[in-house]
Amino acid sequence: MVDVADKLAYFQAITGLEDPDLCTEILAAHGWDLELAISSITSTNTTTPPANSTTTPAVATSSGDDRGVTRSSSEPPRFGAPERSEAAAGPGLAWKIVTLPISVISGGLGLISGAIGLGLWAAGGVLSYSMGMVGLGSGSGRNSEASARLVPLSAAASEAMEFVAAFERDYGTTTMTRPNFVSQGFMDALQRSRNEFKLLFVYLHSPDHPDTPLFCERTLCSEALAAFVNENFVAWGGSIRASEGFKMSNSLKASRFPFCAVVMAATNQRIALLQQVEGPKSPEEMLTILQKVLEESAPVLVAGRLEAEERRTNMRLREEQDAAYQAALEADQARERQKREEQERLEREAAEAERKRKEEEEALERAAREAAEKEAALARMRQEKALSLGDEPEKGPNVTQVLVRFPNGERKERRFHSTSTIQSLYDYVDSLGCLETENYSLVSNFPRVIYGPEKLSSSLKEAGLHPQASLFVESNS
Repeated sequence: MVDVADKLAYFQAITGLEDPDLCTEILAAHGWDLELAISSITSTNTTTPPANSTTTPAVATSSGDDRGVTRSSSEPPRFGAPERSEAAAGPGLAWKIVTLPISVISGGLGLISGAIGLGLWAAGGVLSYSMGMVGLGSGSGRNSEASARLVPLSAAASEAMEFVAAFERDYGTTTMTRPNFVSQGFMDALQRSRNEFKLLFVYLHSPDHPDTPLFCERTLCSEALAAFVNENFVAWGGSIRASEGFKMSNSLKASRFPFCAVVMAATNQRIALLQQVEGPKSPEEMLTILQKVLEESAPVLVAGRLEAEERRTNMRLREEQDAAYQAALEADQARERQKREEQERLEREAAEAERKRKEEEEALERAAREAAEKEAALARMRQEKALSLGDEPEKGPNVTQVLVRFPNGERKERRFHSTSTIQSLYDYVDSLGCLETENYSLVSNFPRVIYGPEKLSSSLKEAGLHPQASLFVESNS
């Protein structure tokens, strides 16, 4: 359960209200329900804080109507505040430098160092600075405690996907009849537009505004407008009920809805606000505005594309030059290496020939020694097995006559006691020394029976070889 202090800090971070007493009153009035309390602030559709809040929008001194579209004064904009220029509907491209909220840039990585210099890149790639968030606080910076509890990094993409799903559900499922809003956080969408050399079309969705449904159905989902946006822009949308959408509405000074804007990446944590459109517009009016912005920003996009192509060309030329130099260097090195390798090869071949000669001599000696040892072992084995057989018994009723045929046609015959085992037949064959292999089986022809290892312990009588048997030797190899 989130405690009171956590709820208060989170509410301050989301709404930008710094007065803890005011925030406590609002939360208490809504039963400390964060969702209801935040919704009560966002549903007013304005970024102007309550009169008793200590935060005021940090903007350049300007004059204009209550729609947030004002003319710039000669005073330069402060860091964290948009520079106001010509009205959205007026002639000429409207360039407004807007500083993005830290929660949008850092993605709410959890811990943000307090009082860090503006524009400082923190270790580990986390960009943070003492906030002068547009529409959320004064130019003097934000309290680090309020900004310490921010939305998790994955929440930006999650909110974007939820917005796209809700928009498809309410206004159309195909990109033929609606802008193809990307399912990414604002910073990812901005980077995408930079990579594609396109402008970023921003739509801030106010679900409770009475003009919203008609604007979405008839204007945004107009086939002509949707096709134009999808072809020429990267489109990003966000609900002001969600954290990132609310932050962007404050940063862009959205004071009237429906609200659309066209932005492009500037430097570091800043964007260039090229156009903002507040209030309901027909598809034709939106097309006219977007076409004008696209035409006037075309030189910038073309210059960026040409610059990127020039960089790629220069890089390719450098790579080709480096590759040619490297190839020449490698060719010289290859020639030297070839000479060295040829000399080494001759030395190795001489050494290898000497080694092989010695190995062959050793192999011949070893083979002769092994053959002699094997022959001696076979002779001992034959002698031992001949002794184990004992004397050949005389003919009688309990004596079995056995004839053994060898593969070379040789025949051997001997008498055994009927109680002798099949193993004794194998011992007899081994003792004769007529075979060059030790892997063989004794087999009878009619019927064909193989007297293998499983029958070695059976007696001749049990095996059906009594009173006489004719067997032949069958090699197993």
